[in-house]
Amino acid sequence: MIKISDKRLRAAQFRDRLNKALKDSGLSQSALARQTGVDRSTISQLLTDEGARLPNAHVVGSCAAALGVSADWLLSLSERPESAAELLALSMAMTKAPRALVDERIYEWHREAAGYKIRHVPATLPDMMKTRAVLEWEYAPHLGRTADQAIGASEDRLSWMRQSGSDYEIALPMAELDCFAHGIGYYEGLPLDLRLAQLDHLEQLCTDFYPRLRVYLYDRRRLYASPITIFGPLMCVFYAGSHYMAFRDRERVETFTVHFDNLVREADITARQMPGRVRALRAQISQDAADAPFRAQPARCPSNE
Repeated sequence: MIKISDKRLRAAQFRDRLNKALKDSGLSQSALARQTGVDRSTISQLLTDEGARLPNAHVVGSCAAALGVSADWLLSLSERPESAAELLALSMAMTKAPRALVDERIYEWHREAAGYKIRHVPATLPDMMKTRAVLEWEYAPHLGRTADQAIGASEDRLSWMRQSGSDYEIALPMAELDCFAHGIGYYEGLPLDLRLAQLDHLEQLCTDFYPRLRVYLYDRRRLYASPITIFGPLMCVFYAGSHYMAFRDRERVETFTVHFDNLVREADITARQMPGRVRALRAQISQDAADAPFRAQPARCPSNE
């Protein structure tokens, strides 16, 4: 008896959803019959018959395609009426990534996720932790005359992000911080005084904002991660250079959250150890700079006196 009741319930739900989809589409029964390739009498029966039988898969699929809904929704297997293509479009979005500090799209995502934990693997040192001098060195050549205004606006947004109520976890490759400290690779040409001031600023932030801000250093030779930001359970956003790829479906968000959490678990330098690591790097490059004049002096022949 329960089995029969379930069949009748499913058939009634199919009939209700088919009627709703037909009404929302604006099609007539005759138009639906033409688009699905079945008799008009069959369509009428699907819409009004109170029996316990469901149509075959071909008819269900044809009706779903004609009405712009998913077959799973018609059969009450899903609560989302969108088609698979529409669901994919909703779950993934691609937007341009301008050469800017904090563009409007990124700022919107941070505001949407305010209060959630933000997990971040940056492409370089995190912009929200850079000094103004480093931002100017990095962005001014690309922003031209608008650099001062853009950096001023970005500082306001970065300040908001620090005070948004979100916890931030940042996983940074150890090699990235080392390259910055020594002014090599991406940071070649960055003056020593700017690097020293940035390391002081980084140490201060890691100390003052802990535990709401936690920075971990991992070994990129052992673990790899693309630049990505995970906005709580809402979405994950990949940085692909010229574009952002944003995913909102739960499965992908959970997958990359697990990957990020593994970076944190396997980190060589924990958030508590981070200030000490930065101090050691600062001391090292300061000593290297002090020793440089002596290493640069040519060797002199011993005197015959």
